[in-house]
Amino acid sequence: MDKEIIAKTKKTADLYFKDVRGERPFDLWRSFDKDLAKDLSLFITGQMYGREKIPHQTRQLITVAALTVLSRPDELRLHIQAALNVGCRPEEIAEVMFQTAVYGGVPATNSALKTLKSVLEEKGLWPLD
Repeated sequence: MDKEIIAKTKKTADLYFKDVRGERPFDLWRSFDKDLAKDLSLFITGQMYGREKIPHQTRQLITVAALTVLSRPDELRLHIQAALNVGCRPEEIAEVMFQTAVYGGVPATNSALKTLKSVLEEKGLWPLD
């Protein structure tokens, strides 16, 4: 196993997912197939999220936009937390969600904003100033 990829996976996972509440996808995968969970983690977290072509904040805002349009609240909750962990401001995350209303529809945006509000409440960051 490539020690560099393992180290990058750990570093990126610590950056994105520290203090994340709820079950992480890796934990779910591992409960079914430990080897596949490791392979998925090394690829997704180590090779995709660990790329340095764009800043982590930009990567997470893109992820939030995609998950908002796709109406994937469980994954969105995880990536809202990751976005906050890498330095995105709640107002930026909300603005990305509002922007997606044009493409994904207002109901998807409303659902995403409810998820954002819930995460912010859990972290003691709600209400916004």
